[in-house]
Amino acid sequence: MPMPVKILATEIPEVLVVETGLARDDRGFFAETHSAKMFAAAGLHETFVQDNLSSSRKGTLRGLHYQIEPEAMGKLVRVVKGSIFDVAVDIRRGSPTFGKWVGRTLTGENRLSLWVPVGFAHGFLALEDDTLVLYKCTSIHAPEFERAVNYADPAIGIAWPFTPSLVTPKDAAAPPLASADYNFAYPR
Repeated sequence: MPMPVKILATEIPEVLVVETGLARDDRGFFAETHSAKMFAAAGLHETFVQDNLSSSRKGTLRGLHYQIEPEAMGKLVRVVKGSIFDVAVDIRRGSPTFGKWVGRTLTGENRLSLWVPVGFAHGFLALEDDTLVLYKCTSIHAPEFERAVNYADPAIGIAWPFTPSLVTPKDAAAPPLASADYNFAYPR
């Protein structure tokens, strides 16, 4: 039985919300969380080469992370258990939405995923204890190309649902967008 899947635009057209359908029966449910065919039908021809899983307690802030070219990384982010406020920030020079952000609440219950394409910094705030986040990546993790933008940069102005209580020193010390190292251009 085909799973109904919806791909929805956000305020920044390249960032997408993916809503997966469910087939329920006496055993529980079944859902396709990613389909290359479904992505291709939406005009996205991404190849995922790595899956990452993180566990976070409530108040944990992870981000805003990205990898620069030539190891730039797109991410399809979903929550397996718990909930997050997930954010993508446009850091493509020349983009009409440069420095703007999109945020969505992703939960294990709402079955939403956020597509964060290359050229966007990504981060999330865990809204519950024991939150499990799974993301499919278009590039392998390459620490030498890893960069970050400060999650509290007032020039970006992300409206986090509450003040994070756990931020790594590395993320807390990340530069503001005005002095960050990135090499993305618009259009890509």
